This record gives sequence, C-alpha cells and structure tokens, in this order.
Amino acid sequence: MEKRRLAVLAVAGLLVLSSARVPTANIRIETHDVADLSPERFQAAVDVGVFAVKLLVTWSAERLAN
Repeated sequence: MEKRRLAVLAVAGLLVLSSARVPTANIRIETHDVADLSPERFQAAVDVGVFAVKLLVTWSAERLAN
C-alpha cells in the first residue's frame, strides 16, 4: 500500500512539473514603415529547455534604398 501511495505521488509530481511554463524572452524590433503592407522580416527562436528566446526584426526595403 505504501508503494502505491508513493507511485501516485510521484506521478502527480511529474504532472505538475510537466505543466510548468518555460520562461520566454520575446524580443520584437519593428522598424518598418506603417504604410508598408509587406515589410521584410527576420524571425528566429531558440529553446534550450530551461529558457527560450524569440526574436522578430522587421524593416522596410524602401527605407534602406533611400
């Protein structure tokens, strides 16, 4: 009976740990013109299990040409 109780507690503990969210840094650098309907964009994400980083950079191609 004691082993069964320990097993139930272990499974419950694993369920709680698996539902915990990973801290995520969401970095957005938006330098495109508001009137630009299709700005250029670079998007990347890295998830190492303990933390995650998401990066989004947008720009207007016309702005670079001028």
